[in-house]
Amino acid sequence: MSKTVYMPMNRVEGDLEVKVVIEDHVVTDAWMIGTMFRGVENMLIGRGVLDGLVITPRICGICSTSHLLAAAMALENIAGVFVGHNSRMIRSIVLGAEKLQSDLRHIFLMFAADLANPGYAQNSLHAEAVRRYQPFKGSTVVSTILATRKIPEITAILGGQWPHTSFIVPGGITSQPSEADLRQCRMLLSEFRRWYEQTVLGCSLERIATIKSCDELAGWLDENQTHRNSELGFFLRCGSAFGLDRIGKGHEAYLVAPNGIDGIEQGEAGGGFLHDGVIELFDQERIGEQVKYAKYQTRSSGGHPLTSATLPAGSMDNDHKYSWCKAPRYSGTPVETGPLAEALVRRDPLFLDMVACEGASALSRELARLLRPGRLLLQMEQCLLAIDPNQKYYHPADIPEFGTGVGLLQAPRGMLGHWVRISEGLIDLYQVITPTTWNASPRDDQNVRGPIEEALLGTPVRNPEEPVEVGHVVRSFDLCMVCSVHAVSKKGSALGNLRVGT
Repeated sequence: MSKTVYMPMNRVEGDLEVKVVIEDHVVTDAWMIGTMFRGVENMLIGRGVLDGLVITPRICGICSTSHLLAAAMALENIAGVFVGHNSRMIRSIVLGAEKLQSDLRHIFLMFAADLANPGYAQNSLHAEAVRRYQPFKGSTVVSTILATRKIPEITAILGGQWPHTSFIVPGGITSQPSEADLRQCRMLLSEFRRWYEQTVLGCSLERIATIKSCDELAGWLDENQTHRNSELGFFLRCGSAFGLDRIGKGHEAYLVAPNGIDGIEQGEAGGGFLHDGVIELFDQERIGEQVKYAKYQTRSSGGHPLTSATLPAGSMDNDHKYSWCKAPRYSGTPVETGPLAEALVRRDPLFLDMVACEGASALSRELARLLRPGRLLLQMEQCLLAIDPNQKYYHPADIPEFGTGVGLLQAPRGMLGHWVRISEGLIDLYQVITPTTWNASPRDDQNVRGPIEEALLGTPVRNPEEPVEVGHVVRSFDLCMVCSVHAVSKKGSALGNLRVGT
């Protein structure tokens, strides 16, 4: 028997609806439906070149620092401006802080709540999952909120406020942190590291870094009760028992942005595209957006970001279009971006082994996100120690009246790109491709499903009336729909109600 389920997704940033076809308790087709339109790019046309530094961080309250940095980097790309050592270190630190909070809050506040679903009540781990992950009350939920609420203070100390700080500008940063400021940042980072090691990992960062394979991870889990009962240990046991390692494979093509700040992601300076086991150097010229199934004008809204617009389709061209997300492609290929992509392009042996043995999965995506803070903490500590009080934080930047530029980086959820064209000293074109636009894209011009749509295929669903397994797969990509779509309501929407049809 076939059922079509329209599933509004809560516990993602923004508005999203997922449509799936379930036949004999297995997902056989899927559509990711972004339900609102983002008009930020159009708002910027005709404005001064520095306006993007103020407006684009308002795209998202979670990743506002990432958007600010990408906007500044795009202008620096046009001007060919020098960015000094101290500025690169500070930029790396605040970007890392944004990732630390986002990663842990996503896993334990957004994703893990489904592990407390009554559908798992027959599993022996369910009672403990409820105790830890129950929304608002679970011990892990409360602990995570308390530990992560202090991390944005690092950005506030270095940049004046969080979110929506504006201290990153072409040529550097506008603040000049004192030794007391840096000492306070080190203290906050030290406190967070203590919580992460003691509560999340149950061991030191150095110990977890020694794990190179699935067998070694299993050995670590059985090494002692501290490991088994840590948040990582329980999440691994729960994820395996609930089948998260067997769902969500996808296209298995991955994209990572190049690093332009020489601080946090030193091992991924060139970015990369991983497909069919081969890693190629990143080339932004190979990016194109397709709009056959996105609600934009086909003639003007597709192609490379520097040649495209963001113009909603008219009613005559809208019959088959189902999402306000465009369909970005790299060399014509739908790609996944995010922490798992970073680990695979970096050739992390644990995740290479995990994907080789089991394929990508909801569990491997969440594990990559759960372990990434270990690397970030060590790198942020190094950046704080590397700041030289005798060096400048800003070098003057002269933005020309004409030019095109791109700012690319790895935001918390994956590759973020800002493309800008300047004419007569004003913004003539602005395009943003966010990580969620990559991951939650609709079908492309060749009718190939987007990454999440493909990852949903084959997902077993025990109860089509409450398809919690669909939620596992979708949320494993850590969506931020507010980054991808904005500002127009959907007529006749049934968001808020699960709809099932035969």
